[in-house]
Amino acid sequence: MPIVPPPTRSELRSWRPNKDIDMANDAEVSTWAARLYITPDELREIVEEIGDRARLAPAKILLIAEDQVLLAMVLKDELEDSGYRVLELAIRHQEALGFARRVKPDLALVNIDLAAGDDGVALACDLKALGVPVLFISGQQDRARLASDVAIASLRKPYSPADMVNAVDYLFRHERGDESRPPPSHLEMFDAISPI
Repeated sequence: MPIVPPPTRSELRSWRPNKDIDMANDAEVSTWAARLYITPDELREIVEEIGDRARLAPAKILLIAEDQVLLAMVLKDELEDSGYRVLELAIRHQEALGFARRVKPDLALVNIDLAAGDDGVALACDLKALGVPVLFISGQQDRARLASDVAIASLRKPYSPADMVNAVDYLFRHERGDESRPPPSHLEMFDAISPI
């Protein structure tokens, strides 16, 4: 197992914990400090420097249903690095539906073509019935538009992991009514107000 060097001070300043940290709880502060290879006092100082980012609401939960496993793994890593919680990756309809039933995600990222001929549009219908909003992630924009009644938006392929993070960030801002930044260029919204 490779040795991972502790984060640098500048890396820690951009750190966003994936849960709230109770700074009054010495045991929790010590645990987080140990994970970051710093002292509890250094953690308190950094949390004070970064302010509200260390006191964010719990991470939004995402489901990725994508048959291109390597792409899905890269997306998962990028989204988790951006503060989201990503469920197990799914490549089939029933697998994704099972994950969504166990832990209801805040948003599902669904490719239209899934493994073994499974249909992402059919999955989107089932997810919508569970109250899970869907973002299509596909190169099939015509099929995505035809299924716009079961999804809130579509991000067309090819896209970069950064494009995905920007699209997801935008959808959650849009949900809160924050239109201070325009949607990413690859993102096509299907309605004016998309509930997430």
